[in-house]
Amino acid sequence: MLVYAIVLFAIAALAGFTMAAIHFRTRTNPRALLAGVHGLFAASGLIVLILAVMKASSGIAQAALGVLLLAALGGFTLVSFHLRGRALPDGLVVGHALLGVAGFGTLIAAVWLSVS
Repeated sequence: MLVYAIVLFAIAALAGFTMAAIHFRTRTNPRALLAGVHGLFAASGLIVLILAVMKASSGIAQAALGVLLLAALGGFTLVSFHLRGRALPDGLVVGHALLGVAGFGTLIAAVWLSVS
């Protein structure tokens, strides 16, 4: 199940990278459709990861879940800015991305170490 979570988060990361590039290049908010795709894949990845951790998982996968849940909180905050038509704060965009990358890397490490 962890591999499925990685695939879902990888797709979410591609959409997230695209949105960050749009944000920093044009100084505008990304399109709602792209944000929705990002959120849908990230939320699906979280659900799969939660199920995997509940079933039986390592402490590393649990840590990945914790970091990715923090990233999700940042994502919800970014959505609130988007829905109010306000510009996304650069620091929050960067913080959300860093937490996402850290959680994704930790999840990959969990899978890598379980296979080794």
